[in-house]
Amino acid sequence: MSGRYIDLHTHSAISDGTDEPADLVKKAARLGLAAVALTDHDSLAGLAEAGETARALGIDFVRGVEIAVRDDFGELHLLGLWMPEPSARMREALATLRRQRAERNQAMLDALRANGMPLTMEEVRAVSKGEALGRPHIARALVDKGYVASRKEAFDRYIGWSGAAFVPRELVSPKEGIQLLRGEGATVALAHPFLSRLMTRERLDDLLSDFRAWGLSALEAYHNAHDARQVRICTDLAAKHKLLLTGGSDYHGDNKDGIALAVGRGNLRVPHWVLSALRDQRKRQGLWV
Repeated sequence: MSGRYIDLHTHSAISDGTDEPADLVKKAARLGLAAVALTDHDSLAGLAEAGETARALGIDFVRGVEIAVRDDFGELHLLGLWMPEPSARMREALATLRRQRAERNQAMLDALRANGMPLTMEEVRAVSKGEALGRPHIARALVDKGYVASRKEAFDRYIGWSGAAFVPRELVSPKEGIQLLRGEGATVALAHPFLSRLMTRERLDDLLSDFRAWGLSALEAYHNAHDARQVRICTDLAAKHKLLLTGGSDYHGDNKDGIALAVGRGNLRVPHWVLSALRDQRKRQGLWV
């Protein structure tokens, strides 16, 4: 891997990854990446450590976050790139998102108990180092308790979208989420649109029309869940709606099997020009890079 490549979507142990923020950046540097972003779910807590490590190693670092929103068809995710130190409004919003996540986690534990698999929140916390507990932590705890043989089985049978114990969480609207991140001065991207089971080209086309009007700047075309056809759809629609492209591995360390930093499942390559285009846009807008 050479410095021509970047990864703008990663997660550390602060949320539902397994690498400490500094270790994630060190891994990116060893791979020869030109730049890496840390985009933990609902938390900015790992950005200072990751940024300090990146400066010491001479690798470009982008401060990021990932938040979930809900429309009429289900859950979507937004990336905020170039996040500043959070305002009071942002701190409150992220705390609310973490509270809603915790409420959903407890509801899923209740559903698991009803399915004969009692699991306590303390047992889930024991497999997490961060402040944003999520389904990967529940999956690891289910494996540790011997209820399932693998994290994949945990998701497929119980806590995935069609699982017996899945519970959706209360979320803000896409408009509220985009305007929250944009209000901080972040570049806002719609993450991995085709990770949604209900996404079609037509629906994405409609979404992007509204999202751009609310402040969306980019679309994550390059993602390990996207096949070549879906990448083409994203690039075509980004051009149509005058959006920039972004991409990343969605690396979670050991919490997502088979997904490696920078390359996803082995075919992903996000070229450096993606970062250059995003930076150029921010400079034209008078924003920091």
